[in-house]
Amino acid sequence: MILQALYDYAQRKGDELPEDGFEDVEIKYLIKIREDGSLVDLVSTIEDKKGHVYSKVPMRVARTSSPKASLLLDNAEYVLGIPKQIKETEQNYEAKQKKANEKALICNELFVKEIEGLPNEILNEKEIKAVIAFYRSNRQNGFDKISACEKWEECQKTTGNISFVLNGEMSIIPQLESIRKYQRKITAAKSESDDENSEIVKGVCLITGEESVIARLHSATSIRNSQATAPLVGFNKDSFLSYGKKQSYNAPVSIKAEAGYTKALNYLIHSKDNKFLLGEDTIVFWAEKRDAETFESSFSAFFTTDFDAPDRNVREVKNLFAAVQTGKLESIDSNFYVLCLSPNSGRISVRFWETGKVETFAKRIKQHFDDFEIIKPAFDEKEYLNLYQILSSTALEHKMENVAPNLIGSVMQSILKKLPYPATLQQQCIRRIRAEQSVTRERAAILKAYITRLNRQKNIKEVSVALDRNNTNKGYLLGRLFAAFEKVQQESADTELNSTITDRFYGAASTNPVTVFTQLMRLNRNHMSKLKSKNRGLQINRDKEIGEIMNAIDSFPAHLDLNEQSYFAIGYYHEKQSFFDKQSKSENSEGEK
Repeated sequence: MILQALYDYAQRKGDELPEDGFEDVEIKYLIKIREDGSLVDLVSTIEDKKGHVYSKVPMRVARTSSPKASLLLDNAEYVLGIPKQIKETEQNYEAKQKKANEKALICNELFVKEIEGLPNEILNEKEIKAVIAFYRSNRQNGFDKISACEKWEECQKTTGNISFVLNGEMSIIPQLESIRKYQRKITAAKSESDDENSEIVKGVCLITGEESVIARLHSATSIRNSQATAPLVGFNKDSFLSYGKKQSYNAPVSIKAEAGYTKALNYLIHSKDNKFLLGEDTIVFWAEKRDAETFESSFSAFFTTDFDAPDRNVREVKNLFAAVQTGKLESIDSNFYVLCLSPNSGRISVRFWETGKVETFAKRIKQHFDDFEIIKPAFDEKEYLNLYQILSSTALEHKMENVAPNLIGSVMQSILKKLPYPATLQQQCIRRIRAEQSVTRERAAILKAYITRLNRQKNIKEVSVALDRNNTNKGYLLGRLFAAFEKVQQESADTELNSTITDRFYGAASTNPVTVFTQLMRLNRNHMSKLKSKNRGLQINRDKEIGEIMNAIDSFPAHLDLNEQSYFAIGYYHEKQSFFDKQSKSENSEGEK
């Protein structure tokens, strides 16, 4: 099904896909030079924050551990000899940095030699002569001057591609017609060589259903952090083989179909509009028919942040809500595909594969945003939470690299299938709250969404967006009470507190309430006494709030399970936000006077 959908996509896109031997590549910086190789400037391709330049260029080399240069474009290490910067805190820093410096020089020399190795007729082109002069004969006015450019510091930090453009010309040098012809020639020669060295095996293709010559090996479809030669389909161990068949003859796909699906997948993997990254996972998506391409172009905005156009995410989510509510998507009769890929040794691993109608996915994504909706602090300008913000809030140091790999795929599947969120999401969230004694908007939203989906299955009342004074769940009430105690402590203090009861007691209060709430009540009486002397009216309001919560609590339980701990965190967060909301309204009314 995956290969069939990819092959169909290749057939639909037709000439829009790069021809064999070429790919669409994002180029972040261009070195602008004159015909004599002298430097004009180092320019960024970002214009008006609309994004980087994508160009059809010769396929880049597949790199393993050994340095190998691509033709006329590569990263800063190859194009400019900029070494990887080793952290000074790392063990053997000086030796590692020296090694990195030496490697960068080797990479740069390989890059130049790759250009110098072109056929003579191409070397005589003015553009190629200019690039070689930039590095060789006119180095003092070319390569040696680039560090004085305004974008140099910024460029040193990039991991993206850098290429060349001749001053006054629009097309970049890798797009020269002579370079294109050369690339087509070596691609065809490689294909012929592969055909000569492989046995001819015919069979019925799994994709087309036609009898044809079967591909012995499948082309690389490398994703981030995978081996450069990693394919989606591969049989690299004897244990994978059946009936005496070798390699990919175990899953017969014709040479034509293999070329089609791999070209489509590589296009999607490198496409800015059909891919997003979460942790180590690469998620690609596409529509079956052209009438769904508007939804296709918006899909990534529902889950990630576009740093070059941050307002796009909010705009696309609002458009989604409007489309669902007006029934605009009902007329789109197109399947939509979502494929999550993970790096694995030797090949690409499929984390999940989801298919469905555009309208179905749209409704499920809207439901996800509804479930995660929660009152937010006044300082929080994020209108919606994306997956990166959600998942990173459950990880150490808020880094995606610390998110459990399986969790990313599980949460995505929960959204796309409208299933309960995984229990590991709840567990990781509660673990971070305990470790940091901090219930942020993201964490409260996670627990609210998790409990809401559980309750929906059982026809139990869903958790509210803001404070619910009618909620009698004991965990929720205890969380509210704990927040009220903390507020009284803060308001009774003469100076800003170094630590509050949350820093000292949150873990115990949210898991074993009976062990600490008696002590917290004693502390609260002392804090109330101090608050009374400072602000009698405020003390009365706080005492009334605490009294209402206490009246709904029969006794302090010995233990709260994970769901009750989730309610505790939500109640704590809701109560705190209600205090800030009241304060904000009070300040606004005073300002109006």
